[in-house]
Amino acid sequence: MKNSSFTTRIEVDNSPEDVFNHLKDVTKWWSKDFEGSSGQLNDEFIIHHPNQHFSKQKLVEVIPNKKIVWLVGESTLYWLQKDKHEWTNTKMIFEITTAGDKTILHFTHEGLVPEKECYAMCEKGWTMIIKNWFVHFLTYEKESPEMNKAAEIRNRILEDNVKSK
Repeated sequence: MKNSSFTTRIEVDNSPEDVFNHLKDVTKWWSKDFEGSSGQLNDEFIIHHPNQHFSKQKLVEVIPNKKIVWLVGESTLYWLQKDKHEWTNTKMIFEITTAGDKTILHFTHEGLVPEKECYAMCEKGWTMIIKNWFVHFLTYEKESPEMNKAAEIRNRILEDNVKSK
């Protein structure tokens, strides 16, 4: 059976160790609305964008320079109409491999499938976060200036999602 969970990938010049270490610094590539720790097995952290998004992640698998898995233990996506807790019990999986002199980061949000109400918006969000914000952090060692516009970007994606229905 084909896995229809959201996936995206990037190919970079950085080493697997560098990619792995950058992944652990969540406030530099996903959100500054962060509380907790994200570096070691069993660490927990919360991402909270008031009136938009709340999620509590736990690091359930950490293989240095190869893999990090976050389990979403709690979530509220305030903008959803049907099930505001669609992310609960989903996993965010970051797998690091190499191909020649390139490092590949393969991201899967396991359980985020097209049948979910949040899929279209989350697909746009994760693609931007991984392919733009994370790559910017890897390249320049600082967060993307776009992160300062995160609330505005989330609202624009939400508006576009509502218009397309």
